[in-house]
Amino acid sequence: MNSKERCMAAIKGEPVDRIPVFPLLMFFSQQRLGVTYREFATNGRALADAQLNILEKFPIDAITACSDAFRITADLGADMVYPEDNPPFAASPLVNSESDLKKLGRPDPLAKGSRMADRVMGAKNMVESAGDKCLVLGWVDMPFAEACSICGVTNFMMLLVDNPSLAHDLLDFLTDIVVDFSLAQLKAGVPMIGAGDAATSLVSPDQFREFALPYEQKVVKAIHNAGGLAKLHICGNTTHLLNDMVASCADLFNVDHLVDFELACDVYGLARRCFKGNMDPVAELMQSTPQKSEKRCFELLSQAGGLSYMLSPGCEVPANTKDDVFRAFCMAPQLYNGVHFSANPH
Repeated sequence: MNSKERCMAAIKGEPVDRIPVFPLLMFFSQQRLGVTYREFATNGRALADAQLNILEKFPIDAITACSDAFRITADLGADMVYPEDNPPFAASPLVNSESDLKKLGRPDPLAKGSRMADRVMGAKNMVESAGDKCLVLGWVDMPFAEACSICGVTNFMMLLVDNPSLAHDLLDFLTDIVVDFSLAQLKAGVPMIGAGDAATSLVSPDQFREFALPYEQKVVKAIHNAGGLAKLHICGNTTHLLNDMVASCADLFNVDHLVDFELACDVYGLARRCFKGNMDPVAELMQSTPQKSEKRCFELLSQAGGLSYMLSPGCEVPANTKDDVFRAFCMAPQLYNGVHFSANPH
């Protein structure tokens, strides 16, 4: 099995020769390529080169065209800041009122010079270089996460209570753009879209079901209708949302280190869904040793034995993680002598 075959089998719940290794790499890959974060986030070729460089050096099975959460926000006209050593961000909220929303148009994700088109180009480069042997993911942020980028997290959270009608109008507007962005990356050749929705970890289950889930479902449905797969990535403590997240119908779910892994195994195992996680990126990678990291990997592989699972940190691998520790993490499934890797079919 090559890496792509291994990942696709795991997602489908089919037997694999070993558990796939699927870390999220941004700062880690950028720094090892030797470019600034600004270059990494604004030049699709640098984004692709950074991911491909890690793929050459470490035995990972998937790479992702992810750098920051402000592609759509920028293309909608936000005043952007591009630091040399940190991700881009909007200098001020783009939407504060209904009149602000009405001024916005629907951007073309392939428009020359746009930030969306730059990511599409990076994803295409990744597919052309490694798409036959490795699982390559595009990346979008779900409508709720995009609304937080456009309004500011605090401001949008207040809208949920003070003006839910405007919140829904904004989410409806953004859903179409997120779908457009997803489909553009699928047409560029990626078989799967990673979709971030981190801020939803801060809301109640009722708020998640009203303001996040229906829009996630629309995005995932559009991806599926186009023949693609979807990964839902929600950082933070999503213990209270695990069952609702399954209803998004995503094909792969990320589990952060703040979530009880045994519970995640129960929820995703019962739902017959593939999931990944949940090593602590700081304590069990950046601050760890190769031996300790490997031991933790073995524990996770043992707990997830027989389920559709991929080895992963709970979120992004920190740049200061030592190469020998990261390599130990990557090698763990090849060295693990536990149960046979045969996942339950969906």
